[in-house]
This record gives sequence, C-alpha cells and structure tokens, in this order.
Amino acid sequence: MSTGNFKFEKKDGSWVQNDVWTAVDGYTMSHLHPFTKPNASALQHALDSSKAAGLPDISASPAQSKFMALQCRVLGVTHALEVGTLGGYSAIWLASENPQMKVTTIEYDAKHVEVARKNIAYAGLEDRIEILQGSALEVLGQLKKEIDEGKRPKFGFFFIDADKPNNLNYFNAAVEMALPKAMICVDNVVRGGRIVDENATDPKDTAGRVLVEGVAKDERVESVVMQTVGEKSYDGCLWAILKEQA
Repeated sequence: MSTGNFKFEKKDGSWVQNDVWTAVDGYTMSHLHPFTKPNASALQHALDSSKAAGLPDISASPAQSKFMALQCRVLGVTHALEVGTLGGYSAIWLASENPQMKVTTIEYDAKHVEVARKNIAYAGLEDRIEILQGSALEVLGQLKKEIDEGKRPKFGFFFIDADKPNNLNYFNAAVEMALPKAMICVDNVVRGGRIVDENATDPKDTAGRVLVEGVAKDERVESVVMQTVGEKSYDGCLWAILKEQA
C-alpha cells in the first residue's frame, strides 16, 4: 500500500493530543462512570500510585478499559488472560466489573509487579487477579501446559498489551488457550496511522503490519481492526473472535 501524502503521528511515539478528543472522553466518562461507582476509587488509586511509582503512563484509557470489561460481561467470561500488567489498572477494570470472573495477568518487570500487587490489594481483588511474573512467552507456554493437563481452564477473553514485536506470537498462543467464541484484543496496532507507513522502521510500528497480515491467514478466527481516538491519542486495537470449531 502506498502511503501517499499521509501525515503520521510523531515518530518518537509520543501522543498527539487533541483537546476535543480529551474533552469528549472526560465528559462522557464523568457521566457514565462517575466517582460514585463502587470501583472508581480503586481505579483512580491505581492510576495515582502507578504515576507516583514512576511507571510509564501507557495503560489503556478508562473508556477502552470499561469497553473491554463490558465485552467480558456480554460474553459471560469467567477466566480472562492479560499480557502486560503494568500497574494493574486494566485488570482491576475487568475484575471489578465482572464479579464472576478471574483474571490472570502476566508481567515481566518486577517493579511493575510490586506496584500492581499493591493496587490490586487496595481494590480488594487479590482473590480474583493472579499476577504471574516472567517472560510472557515462557509463562504462556506454562499456562498452555497446565490447560492441557486439566489443571487450569481455557480463557474466554484476552487482552494483549505488551512488547509489540511479539504481538503475533502472543496472539497465536492465545488462540491455543481459548474457548470457542473467545475474544482477543490486541492493543496499539494503529499507532497514529503508522501501520500503513511503508517507511516505518521502528519494530513497534511494523509489528502492527506483521500482526494484521498474520491474523488474516488464521482460519480459526474472524477479526477486525477498530481505530480509536481519545485522551490517549489516535490508535486502534485488533479484535478477534474464535470460531466455534476452532
């Protein structure tokens, strides 16, 4: 695909802020998920404590996180798997909006794990959010082994938000551990439009093309990329659903 005269988000990966996008997120979330909601305090605490600890501000936005949590509710998910815990913000969203669900989340960075565990404890969700520390591909391999041995159930929802060059590897691992009709969400695929920039050299940018072209060949799933704008810039997720006979 020729990139023509397209203009892409900053090459350094920093956000392109837009006052309207941010204002819409702020207005809608303040009405649709006000601070009076039972989980609002825990979610804000997770953001504040993560920032105070120096974690990067790269968690999913509140709107995206709630959307994923609602998808889990519609699907009746009882076990979800997340690749990339960071400070536990999105895991807290998933679990607190779905009391019937247990979340398993994988994180490599020890400092992130420490912060996330404190945030999860503050939210009172230690019994339903399990953090596994280690290399995601190694942990995913162990989880697959446990599923094959009948020691762990398959998952109904996956959120992949970790090192981008491994997105397709994580996706393929997820499919192997998924229930029929399970949903997989891979974050940060569009990256300011750089997914269609043939001159992109950053592995984080080219990973989106590798993912989309790889998933396109996978007959076990139906998938789509949804572009998004909001308080965290212009991006998008790949969403996939396993076919019943996957």
